[in-house]
Amino acid sequence: MRTLVVGMGLLLASPAAAQQSALLPPYQGAYQPHGVDEIGLWREYDEDERTLGASSLVVRDEPLSTYLRRVLCDTVGEDRCASVRIYIVRAPIFNASMAPNGTMRVFTGLFLRVRNEAELATILAHEFGHFERRHGLDKFRARRSASDAAAWMALLTSLGPTYQTMQSYQNFQLAVYGGLFRYGRDQEREADRLGIAYLNQSHLQPRSASAVWQHVMEEAEASARAKGLKKPNFRTIAFADSHPPDAERAAYLADLAAPDGPDREDGTERYRTALAPFLPQFLDDQIKLNDFGASDYLIQNLATAGWTATLWLKRGDLYRTRGNPRDLSAAADFYASAVKLDPTLAEAHRGLGLALMKTGRPSEAAASLQTYLSLRPDAVDAGMIKMLIPGDTTK
Repeated sequence: MRTLVVGMGLLLASPAAAQQSALLPPYQGAYQPHGVDEIGLWREYDEDERTLGASSLVVRDEPLSTYLRRVLCDTVGEDRCASVRIYIVRAPIFNASMAPNGTMRVFTGLFLRVRNEAELATILAHEFGHFERRHGLDKFRARRSASDAAAWMALLTSLGPTYQTMQSYQNFQLAVYGGLFRYGRDQEREADRLGIAYLNQSHLQPRSASAVWQHVMEEAEASARAKGLKKPNFRTIAFADSHPPDAERAAYLADLAAPDGPDREDGTERYRTALAPFLPQFLDDQIKLNDFGASDYLIQNLATAGWTATLWLKRGDLYRTRGNPRDLSAAADFYASAVKLDPTLAEAHRGLGLALMKTGRPSEAAASLQTYLSLRPDAVDAGMIKMLIPGDTTK
């Protein structure tokens, strides 16, 4: 019982994590599990990785995977990243994770929420920080200790089930669960500090770590505004939140960034080049989430380095999908901007024609749709498009 009490004391402790200096620990090599519990846990992760490897959700593109690995290795070092296996998972959410056995998952929604290589490196380095500090294994142990303590407390309560003992048990449960959530948040802070330490020693701008969380808050505000909701409070968190407040993270990451960081590169062009082949699909997945404010913010945020035909096209798709009269007029303008930048972009002519058709400009719409068909004569929707063109004799 004394062991449980000591374990709970450690579990509920809350170090001033965000105030510690961002220093890298000595590299100790790839960790191997010890003991029955750890070995069993790793076997579960290994089996999960085998399932992941066969999943249709994995984006199997060697150039993109190679690019991600290069960004990770350039940031944390070749020796550290040698044991990492990266899987790109098609899911339009802002997330990445890393298992104790070296499996890193990068979700495609992440690519829309970082604007350059430095911001991408921030997330990859953060996840690697979890791996280097063995947070997955530590959390497993913490949960086991907490469940053991709760079980013992439940047993003791059952021996004298009075109102007072039941109330004490409920309070104890809240303390245990609250300690676990706080423990997880402290792990996130530690991973943040490791991530900024990696960036400080890299060739990339470390202040990009703070910029990522600024973007996250701005996206949430844009989403709430479009839905008619009040502005979120980024300085407070719910009892069961697994991460620190976004405003807190943005602040301490800015403070920990190396002072010479602004003189370094951010890798914008390399990032845009690597992302370009996948951007239309990733944006399509985002638009299908039906979160207009967030999607419009993400497109405009990606365009801070310059508008491309693809970004104008997808902004047109977003507005045309919502379908308000004013949205259709705006969509036509966005499609026209895409056509101006790339006259061979067939989808932009198609979108322009459909938007013009719905705004009462059939002659202009027909011309755009004819251009679409000339660029894509074998399009799967060619028959439907021909039916929309007045006087088309090829129907």
